[in-house]
Amino acid sequence: MHQRKSKKILIYFFLLILVGSINNNSINNLRFEKVKKIIIFGLDENDRKILLYNLKNLDLKNIFFINKKSFQNIIENNSLVEEYNVIKKYPYSIDINIKKTKFIARINENGKFFLIGNNGKLTDKNNSEKQLPYIFGNPEIKEVLELKKIIDQSKIEYSAIKSLYYFKSNRWDLKFYNDIVIKLPEEIKKETLDKIFDFLQDIKLEKKKILDARIKNQIIILNE
Repeated sequence: MHQRKSKKILIYFFLLILVGSINNNSINNLRFEKVKKIIIFGLDENDRKILLYNLKNLDLKNIFFINKKSFQNIIENNSLVEEYNVIKKYPYSIDINIKKTKFIARINENGKFFLIGNNGKLTDKNNSEKQLPYIFGNPEIKEVLELKKIIDQSKIEYSAIKSLYYFKSNRWDLKFYNDIVIKLPEEIKKETLDKIFDFLQDIKLEKKKILDARIKNQIIILNE
């Protein structure tokens, strides 16, 4: 630790000498090169070009005097970005490593479908690499993320869910690809979902059956 502090003191000392030895004319003639290259990793080519265009609109003069807040805002406001880090490569290059969010569902907002990302943001895209459940109703995105988290912790496979129905009473129904519907209680717990899963393994249900799990410690089979 003492050696590190000594090295820092020496560096600051030499910088002080260097700055002190530069006269006004030298400072006026000093020029920093503009940012010439920004490389983005982790996005598809089209999405990369869009982000790159937005960043270049900041008029990046040089790597030493970038408006950090504006630069970060553009990256963080991109709905595809879940995590990122920025590496400055002196004198004029910047690398941006991005972890792209995973899409977990589709939702209708004002007559238009959006993809919900694991980062809690909506993406204006209809295409996705995998089949995703549709969400009906008007839940808060944080409620969707919380439900997904509990399902992932349980024995129920999220990929088996075809759609999720949200009610104003803050309750959910799950519909599976085999057309079985589960009515969940307002307070959803991992243990409740595990019991439902075990129940489905123990009996054979015809398609289009409804399981009502709204009453604690009970699962009632209903006809459509």
